[in-house]
Amino acid sequence: MRHPNLLVGVETGDDAAVYRLGDGLALVLTTDFFPPIVDDPYWYGAIAVANSLSDVYAMGGKPLIALNILAWPMGQLEEELRLTLRGGYAKAQEADCLIVGGHTIDDKEPKYGLAVVGLIDPQQVVRNVGARPGDLLVLTKPLGTGVITTAAKQGLADPQVLERATQVMAHLNKSASEAMVEAGVHACTDITGYGLIGHLLGMVKGSEVGARLRLSQIPVLEGVWDLLEEGIAPGGTHRNLNSVGKLVRWGEGIPRTAQLLLCDAQTSGGLLMAVPPPHLPTLQEALQKRGEQGWVVGEITAEDRIMVER
Repeated sequence: MRHPNLLVGVETGDDAAVYRLGDGLALVLTTDFFPPIVDDPYWYGAIAVANSLSDVYAMGGKPLIALNILAWPMGQLEEELRLTLRGGYAKAQEADCLIVGGHTIDDKEPKYGLAVVGLIDPQQVVRNVGARPGDLLVLTKPLGTGVITTAAKQGLADPQVLERATQVMAHLNKSASEAMVEAGVHACTDITGYGLIGHLLGMVKGSEVGARLRLSQIPVLEGVWDLLEEGIAPGGTHRNLNSVGKLVRWGEGIPRTAQLLLCDAQTSGGLLMAVPPPHLPTLQEALQKRGEQGWVVGEITAEDRIMVER
């Protein structure tokens, strides 16, 4: 039997759990951690924290307090550990979220992230379900971080391309979330390991709708198309593409490189919002005044699958 105060649980694979404390107040709970995504330990820490906080922002909440989750080879890489934690604390401070402790285990491969508690008004929870036919799909960060970081591990990424991807991953979804709540949307999710297509599938399945994406309108980080043409993409991206199967209808002339892009496993990606058309100008204005961007990449349909057009 479901607890009456558990407003959002695991039923639809939502970004975080929501537990009501009382009238006008609920907790948002989530956790995330992963191995180094970039070589620079400071930026690894910052990206890991931005990614961990993102699920709270996707629900429309505000991170309040967090605990470090850390796996590290004890007695080794001590300077890298110090810089990783410094980058994480700096990013949490930017988010007005307190890191108040945590837990560490000895592990050969470093891993870092947070367990996060946030606050939200129960009447303003934004879920990954609730999208309606006719809603416009708005994305707030460009795609391609999985491709770029994989290229970087192989020594094949241009330094400027990697620097841009690093800044995108470390950028908080805080302001985009505030704009979303101000404008009013029907549904939202953040784009992370399952890629744009994978997270959109979660939205449309839970909402019992379909979607249409337009490849030409999707923002892409500089250098990504060239890397894809060279055959560079993470294993997770290939698995994502293989898993979508018949749930996605690829339009005529959509090359495999584009299919991989739309399934690229992102780290700390942007928010994907289902926005009622009358609310789009308000959302765009709210994003712009906060220095954020939002690209209209498609719309929700009444079909039972995702259609990708050029």
